[in-house]
Amino acid sequence: MTEEETEIADMIADAAPLPLLDAAYALWRRRYRLDTLEGRPTAEEVRINRTLTPEQMAVKYRRDRDHAQAGPAFNQVKRAHPRADDAAIRQAIVTAVRFEDACFKHFEASPASAEYWQRCVLAVARARKDYPGFLEETYQQAANDVAYYYK
Repeated sequence: MTEEETEIADMIADAAPLPLLDAAYALWRRRYRLDTLEGRPTAEEVRINRTLTPEQMAVKYRRDRDHAQAGPAFNQVKRAHPRADDAAIRQAIVTAVRFEDACFKHFEASPASAEYWQRCVLAVARARKDYPGFLEETYQQAANDVAYYYK
């Protein structure tokens, strides 16, 4: 097994003991590393992406997120939960992506009254109202993700 295959297997193994919804989020949040390890984007896709305008890239980004359940995330979650129903896997991926979107949507970049970490926690708390059912550890990880991406 190559180093890349081992790293992929480790990520899948980390997600396997989690409930389906949490596994979908765990793998979704690591999608960029998984994509790199699995050879995406290809050289041809990179060449094409470099020709896109910012508006076209935004449309592509949104389309990829809107159809995440039909992309590589499906196979990754299926490997973590091989006995799960395909429809349940697709729904878990959709929910994980929407939950992540909600966390970022609810982040307030510069309110006068709250410290940075508190704004991250608040963003996740707001998203949690619409997306209950994740483990507490997943909500904590989501707050860390918001903090990382908005730093």
